[in-house]
Amino acid sequence: MNFLKTLFWVVVAVSLAIFANRNWADVTINLWGNIQADVKLPVLIMLTFLIGFLPPFLILRGRIWALKRKLVLAERPALPASAPNIPSKEEVTA
Repeated sequence: MNFLKTLFWVVVAVSLAIFANRNWADVTINLWGNIQADVKLPVLIMLTFLIGFLPPFLILRGRIWALKRKLVLAERPALPASAPNIPSKEEVTA
């Protein structure tokens, strides 16, 4: 199974490398005013992917972290309630 996982990531990496090589062209982005930026197309695609992917990913990781904390707290053994200290008959008569 680990071999298939590695093979999958190798295929994805090679595909991305071929895509980036074939599309390595400048794209002009019009910013505010008369400012323009020339960016390579694969860099622009990766940037837009990260802008869309990172916020939901971070929210998901935060929720998983909070749920794991709650689970650890719920799995802790409860501390036994201490019984009230009632004096015995011997202690009362003495």
